[in-house]
Amino acid sequence: MTQIHKIIGYKGQYFSKEYETIKHHKNKIRYLREETVAKQFKKGDVEIIVHFEDKSETITIDEFSNESIIMKYLGKKFIKR
Repeated sequence: MTQIHKIIGYKGQYFSKEYETIKHHKNKIRYLREETVAKQFKKGDVEIIVHFEDKSETITIDEFSNESIIMKYLGKKFIKR
């Protein structure tokens, strides 16, 4: 299952994904658009980890999470209909 991180801070929010590289290089971090993440989330092969910069709290959301939690932290684009 693919892990995508959503970082929520004072200046806004963004999605990022870490790609593993070969052993002697650093891992690459890429920023993703919300539409791309929503499409992958609806397919069901993504786990989104929500990080809050102001507190040290993290929340893990996947396709089996409660619909109210998905709506609260991700928005209505991520709900399957």
